Amino acid sequence: MITPNQRLAGIVVIVAILLLIPFLAMRFTGEVNWTRIDFITAGVLLLGTGLLCELVLRVVRKTQYRIVLVAAILLGLFLVWAELAVGLFGTRFAGS
Repeated sequence: MITPNQRLAGIVVIVAILLLIPFLAMRFTGEVNWTRIDFITAGVLLLGTGLLCELVLRVVRKTQYRIVLVAAILLGLFLVWAELAVGLFGTRFAGS
């Protein structure tokens, strides 16, 4: 059985691994052009999403509510990420 503290450690490790992918691609292929602020933004989004999902798993007891809330959090992450990457909604935060 996985304890809540192990899940927290897993979230941090997964975020670090996900951020390592574009970092290595940038170093070895030059195809990724991220700045330091891009890595910070991605880290905040991923870590914040993981911690919000963890909070839902710890606080909400009904399985159906857990599923709906985690799905809403992940949808929010996707929409923010898409807006920052390609300007899905055309706000001033959109990437160029």
